[in-house]
Amino acid sequence: MVRLVLTKQSQCAQSGRMPRKLRVQYPGAIYHVMSRGDRREDIFLDDVDRHDFLKTLAEACQKTDWQVHAYCLLRNHYHLVLETPNANLVAGMAWLQSTYTIRLNHRHQQVGHVLSGRYKAQLVEGSGNGYLRTACDYVHLNPVRAGLLRPEDRLLAYPWSSLPYYLAAPEHRPRWVRVDRLLGEHGLAQDSAAARQEFERRMEARRLEIGDEEGYEALRRGWLLGGEEFRKQMLEQMDGRLGEHHSGELRRETAEVKAERIIAEELGRLGWKEADLATRRKNDPAKLSLAARLRRETTLPIKAIAARVGLGTSKSANARLHATMKGNAPADSAQIRLAM
Repeated sequence: MVRLVLTKQSQCAQSGRMPRKLRVQYPGAIYHVMSRGDRREDIFLDDVDRHDFLKTLAEACQKTDWQVHAYCLLRNHYHLVLETPNANLVAGMAWLQSTYTIRLNHRHQQVGHVLSGRYKAQLVEGSGNGYLRTACDYVHLNPVRAGLLRPEDRLLAYPWSSLPYYLAAPEHRPRWVRVDRLLGEHGLAQDSAAARQEFERRMEARRLEIGDEEGYEALRRGWLLGGEEFRKQMLEQMDGRLGEHHSGELRRETAEVKAERIIAEELGRLGWKEADLATRRKNDPAKLSLAARLRRETTLPIKAIAARVGLGTSKSANARLHATMKGNAPADSAQIRLAM
């Protein structure tokens, strides 16, 4: 059962309040998490800070049972791809970020925010269809994008990502780093020396493709990385739980997915095909009943409902729907109803 958590970020932009971030939590959820420094300032001042963050992350995993599929620490932000067996992303992130902030401030004798508070948590489909691989490969290749490696350096030369652990024997990895799912999505069934060598070869080949990465656009900008069916499932679960403080795009997507489900239900009940919505009259009582249900049960505007169901202009559709929903259908509709 998917449990939704709608959280209000603890910090706001100086220019005004920021929209709330949607946090979808359920057992086994996978996220691409990214958090930046406050005002994009550095969050790691030296290697001791980086070691301290990884120590804090290890403690967070012990407390929450998180499994980390990939991580990368950069100068003013970090990336994680993590799995939450216990549906506890929000609580775990609150502890991780606040604890690291306290420790860094104490060590450097400073005060104030370290992290922006508006961390990104993008859902990643873990079906084995390659979405986890896309997210993890993106994270592991960040040092190349950031210019932190010379062309002749191996990816292994960057010590602040989980990639070196993928190339190490199991006894040399921390328990909270999980490698089997990513290796599986690369088609490497066993965690053997040969498989690890092949994994490195593939990642070195992937670094040559940097600069031609259209496939990463959804990962950079979207709230979800996955297939259409996964997206629909998540949006269905969000229905009725979004408010004005959440993004307009997400609210529109949620309404559209629910509307399509309602339309499919009504077409099945009526024994109609999709084409019937276009060929039947604009004042067909069954069409008006379907449109009225969309009006009652979704946030789609009249214009969108009229276009989807085939009711003509939004002005005429609004009049017909108003009459239908009040129980005063036009006379010609009543006659059609008697003839059916």
